[in-house]
Amino acid sequence: MSDLVNKADGIKTLIDMYVILVYDMGEKRVSKMMKHCRKYLNWIQNSVFEGEITEVKLKELEIGARKIMNENEDSLIIFKSRNERWLDKQIIGVERMSTDNFL
Repeated sequence: MSDLVNKADGIKTLIDMYVILVYDMGEKRVSKMMKHCRKYLNWIQNSVFEGEITEVKLKELEIGARKIMNENEDSLIIFKSRNERWLDKQIIGVERMSTDNFL
């Protein structure tokens, strides 16, 4: 999903994609999965993460997640978009973790 873009200096770079990641894990694996996902994305609510990530970093996240989870019992769902602007986010109730405060 990432695109290569030419920068002004002629170097090609990967454009990040925007993802929302949701997981449902057995109780013993929840903490490990949360710590793993926090390395790559912003935690916004129990078992829910969002943020910009490159295809390579997303693959790293996925490989690590597969090592933590039991694929016969757990689930991991990743929604991908080329840009966060293409999604409308509506929050009803308490927002667990705002990502708007980052510098």
